[in-house]
Amino acid sequence: MEQLMEIRNLRKSFGDKEVVKGINFQVMSGEILCILGPNGAGKSTTIHLMTAALRKDGGEIRYKGQPIGDNLRRYKRSLGIVPQDIALYEELSAEANIRFFVSLYGLSGEKRNRAVDEALAFTGLEDRRKDKVKTFSGGMKRRLNIACAIAHRPEIIIMDEPTVGIDPQSRNHILRSIQELRKNGMSVIYTTHYMEEVEVISDRIIILDHGVILAEGTKESLKEAIANERRYRIEVEENGGVSDKDFFAIEGVRNVKTDGNTIEITSLKGVENLDRIISLLSDNGERIVNITSESASLEMVFLKLTGRKLRD
Repeated sequence: MEQLMEIRNLRKSFGDKEVVKGINFQVMSGEILCILGPNGAGKSTTIHLMTAALRKDGGEIRYKGQPIGDNLRRYKRSLGIVPQDIALYEELSAEANIRFFVSLYGLSGEKRNRAVDEALAFTGLEDRRKDKVKTFSGGMKRRLNIACAIAHRPEIIIMDEPTVGIDPQSRNHILRSIQELRKNGMSVIYTTHYMEEVEVISDRIIILDHGVILAEGTKESLKEAIANERRYRIEVEENGGVSDKDFFAIEGVRNVKTDGNTIEITSLKGVENLDRIISLLSDNGERIVNITSESASLEMVFLKLTGRKLRD
């Protein structure tokens, strides 16, 4: 794949708080790049900088080898933007909304009509084309937002957490649509704090936290980095009889995290120590309710990099 965009040492502060701290990454042609991070990680600010909605404090954004400021009009025409907050005209129909947004990119006449029809078909909204947006469910509004963003056939689709607060059926429809956009040759930049979405659609992942890129790669390569680890999740009736240092005394234990009556223990994969962990709990009067075990996952990658779960 060819490099489509390059972000170099990108920085942004609000007052004395730096929220994007000199990040570097590339966007390749025809890929789904997922930017994964918790709320407050700097995802939306990064997106706003990439769309030129915010003025950067430092660094450079290049599109097809040239700084975007050299031809900002051309660059903006190459983008389709699906914002985190729904941006639609509630009193207009679905068709009228798409027609308006397409006209901003210079399409008119038969080209505009065809673009509207194709966008409605792509998002499964043909039968609601004449209905006012205010009658739509949250999931349908999200799909219409996507229709407005893709109707002019942009080269890059930027989606900022487009599935927040919608029903599972609409979410699945959106995720399938994103994969279809890639098949049609578009590049998708997708921010989310839903790990399961990244598992389904990503070609490449950037893990962002506190304005810093902690890791980058495919989900396979990120998991491989901790492939020698296993996590046990142990639920007990009443937690309090065993301290973390007692677990660390067991061979292979690398991390211990307690959340109420749940104990999460990360251990080296090749060390068979579960029996010792169970014995330690039992000897200290802890009654085990449930035990689950899992190998490397994106959740484990994130926990290892940040010391916390994605939704903490």
